[in-house]
Parts: sequence; C-alpha cells; structure tokens
Amino acid sequence: MNIGCTAGPEGAPDGSGCPGDARKRTWLKRLRAGAWLQNRLRDTIVPGTNIASSPGEETVPDLVTSEAQLDAIYGQPAGPAVIKEIDHISEHYRRFIETSPFVILATSGPEGLDCTPRGDPPGFVRVVDSRTVMLPDRRGNNRIDSLRNIVRDPRIALLFLIPGVGRTLRINGRAAISIDRDLCASFAMEGKVPRSVIVVSAESVYTQCPKALVRSRLWDARLHVDESSLPSSGTIMKSLQKGFDGETYDRDYPQRLKETIY
Repeated sequence: MNIGCTAGPEGAPDGSGCPGDARKRTWLKRLRAGAWLQNRLRDTIVPGTNIASSPGEETVPDLVTSEAQLDAIYGQPAGPAVIKEIDHISEHYRRFIETSPFVILATSGPEGLDCTPRGDPPGFVRVVDSRTVMLPDRRGNNRIDSLRNIVRDPRIALLFLIPGVGRTLRINGRAAISIDRDLCASFAMEGKVPRSVIVVSAESVYTQCPKALVRSRLWDARLHVDESSLPSSGTIMKSLQKGFDGETYDRDYPQRLKETIY
C-alpha cells in the first residue's frame, strides 16, 4: 500500500520514514481514528483483508488499500479538474481570497492532523504576492494546535468559503510563523494586535466545484438550525467534568466573547 513514505519523522501522517512494520502501524493508526472501529481492529490486520470481528458485530468489508485500486474505481481526473490547478495565486484566485471572510486551516503533526476555522472581515487573509498569503492568529482557546503543528511540520492546507457562493478555493503549501512586531501590528483589529502571523507559501492553488455546497444547501437560510436545539458548551463540559458549573459558563459566555473576540 502506498501511504507516501517520502520524508519526515517516523510516524508522521504522510507515513514518511516508515518502511516495513512502521508502514503497517501508520495504516492501523489511521483506521483507528474511527471511534466505532476502536475495539475492532487488531495488530494482525494485513492491508487488503477484511477486518475480523466477533459474530454479530459490524465489519468493514473490501477495504481499498492501494492507489491502483482507487484508479480502477475512479479513473483519472481530466479536463477542468486538472486545468484549474496552478502553482501560484492568479488574479482570478486572488479575488476569491480577498472576498472570503472564512477559511478552514488544516495542519499536520506527530500526533496527527488538525483542522480549525479562521474568520474575520473579508480580506483578512492578505495576498502578499503570487506565491504568498498571510493571516493573523487571532485569540482562540489557546490550545495553539495549528501552531504547534506548523513548527514541527510546515505543510498546510487552506479552504476558503464565501457566503452565498458554491465554489471554494484551496491552497496547499508550507507555512511559517512570524512574530515580527510591525507585521503583527499591521493586522491589528479594534486596537488588538495578534501575537503571531501565519505566512503561507503556496504550492498548489485551485477552485473546488460547488457540488458539496449544492447538495448540503449550506447557504439556504431556510435550513439554518436554531442553536438552542443543540447542547450548549456548558452542558457538554458539565457532562465531561464533575462539578463543572455549566449554567454559569453559558450565562457569562456572551460577555466573555465580546471582551475576548480580539
């Protein structure tokens, strides 16, 4: 099975540095990411075989374990799907970036993958030149999972969304973190300066077709969900930690959000 053993530390999500048994461990780790598979996988699983389970339990039959299998099932991309991918930010693609108020940022590290939302007024992701974009690291929960990943593995992926628009824009590349005082100050909002700026060097840029957003009807306001129909953050944390005051947490959150938004 090809999992991309090219370069990088052993156990990295790309499977780099992991020939032989390490390759198998990486494969198993990926499958174990599915919670419902957690207790069904065994270290004796060999790629290409079905996952054994006790009678009556769910199984995952006919696992695809090679690129050759994928090619046989899906064939090769052609036409617009290939033409639209370029190695720089064209003027057309720049318009998508500068119109977008929301981007999903994906990074990779020794512990696995991370995906996080980033948002601000349109144009908050700054196009510096045809190969470079920058975005401020605004205040969040201070887990800094993305930043921890970047300093250990610079690979990054960005997915830009624009409200009401079906097409999205993707950038794949490598990132670095700058704490240059003047650069950070240039991204100030409401008098608040971000502690760092993520600098992304683009390697692959292209638009994604609207099929997923059309199928999901994501921008259809008639389908928007009332947030009160979902468990609140306080309710969730109270269920996870005995004695947590979820009611107070939820009550104070609107003011806390207002004070810490930047």
